[in-house]
Amino acid sequence: MYKRILLKLSGESLAGKQGHGIDSERLQQYAVQIKDLAILGVQIGIVIGGGNIFRGLSGSQKGFDRVKGDQMGMLATVINALALSSALEAIGQKVRVMTNVRMEPIGEYFSKDKAVRLLNKGNVVIFAAGTGNPYFTTDSASSLKAIEIEADILFKGTRVDGIYTADPEKDPTATKFTEITYDEVLRRHLKVMDLTAITLCMENKMPIYVFDMDTVGNLQRVINGEPIGTLVKP
Repeated sequence: MYKRILLKLSGESLAGKQGHGIDSERLQQYAVQIKDLAILGVQIGIVIGGGNIFRGLSGSQKGFDRVKGDQMGMLATVINALALSSALEAIGQKVRVMTNVRMEPIGEYFSKDKAVRLLNKGNVVIFAAGTGNPYFTTDSASSLKAIEIEADILFKGTRVDGIYTADPEKDPTATKFTEITYDEVLRRHLKVMDLTAITLCMENKMPIYVFDMDTVGNLQRVINGEPIGTLVKP
């Protein structure tokens, strides 16, 4: 059993069947799975994307200034963080939101020491607003936060059940890896996480486990060691 994890959640997945915004059913599913894990004593830090609301890079391709677009994306992650924290509070789970851009009282400004104290007291801690800087994705933010809070592993919950040789939604011949090294991910140009995120994890020996978060119960399964995803390691 892991003592402390960083869970990266996809904003797009939070949209559920709607395809945009926040799907209340998916939000509730996430909250219940996270609380069930916290009950077991696992300390949980969370980074959630904002792609269900706004994605800075795609915005810049449509004429938005890249810096302002990324700032809009950061605010989208704050909206998702508040939604998830509200869902967790509604089912009795202690939770705090910390932001990497000052915006009290919406969330506390991130401090490693405060975050670790909160985790040790049984709070789920949601880290919002990315890294606080433009040109960095929430993948990079999740890698950074996993390292900062000294997590045992970074779990990346996606809509795909692991890492494949190609996009399984586009290539039916794609085959799945059960384990893969950081070097091979980089060599094959696999779109697991962005280059900065992978490099951060590689340099700090932070293992990554990619799995399908949208199937109810999978978070518990990966914690129990069931091989349902792909492990990225040295």
